[in-house]
Amino acid sequence: MNTQNRLTKLSPQSMARLAGVLYLIIIVLGIWSDAVVRMGLTVPGDAASTAANILASQGLFRASLAADSIMALADVGLAVLLFILLKPVSHTLALGAMVFRLTQTAILGMNLLNQHSALMFLNGAGSMVGFDAEQLNTLALFFLQAHGFGYDLGLIFFGINSLLVGFLVFKSDFFPRAIGVLMGGAGVVYLTGSYLVFLAPAHAEVFAPAYVIPVVAEVSFALWLLVKGVNKEKWAINAQAPQVQGA
Repeated sequence: MNTQNRLTKLSPQSMARLAGVLYLIIIVLGIWSDAVVRMGLTVPGDAASTAANILASQGLFRASLAADSIMALADVGLAVLLFILLKPVSHTLALGAMVFRLTQTAILGMNLLNQHSALMFLNGAGSMVGFDAEQLNTLALFFLQAHGFGYDLGLIFFGINSLLVGFLVFKSDFFPRAIGVLMGGAGVVYLTGSYLVFLAPAHAEVFAPAYVIPVVAEVSFALWLLVKGVNKEKWAINAQAPQVQGA
């Protein structure tokens, strides 16, 4: 009970700083796990080379899975904190943003089973049903590719979250409007890029450079939360003001 009371008494500034820490953890672990480890070990279209890379770096491959699980845990905490910080602008939209972010987190958490399945096949889990080494390598590459598609599926929901968060930040008077614009742009990129992967894969690679926008947007928001936090006076005024019906 005492712990719960202390948590509920966190100031908006403390919640913003904690949100900034969690956001940076998510960004660092997410980029390291996907862009450095998985992309570094995977050779597109070459199951044998991919298998050799992973088996030679199993500790690193398992560490990327652990990093993603920590990222998902941090994402749950961040979703709750951003809901509390942004609900003075619109309770309904802040709640919607939290739900979309939590949905993305659930998808990415379950998607880790694809990565783990790839490692299981490489360690011979399929030999009991008569797969040879080449087939096991192919299955491992397939599950890694499935993991990639699962990541993009989660980013569709995160794209909606980013649009809502961007709108809420823009409409607030306790965060810079520029960050709201950037977060909205990030949402557009996530939605466009993910739908291209599923609907027009030939164009997905051409669109890839646009992902610099989400990186800039999310790093900027995370750093602002950590360093500046919120304008406490304006946040308090908004929090005490009666919500417009339907907001």
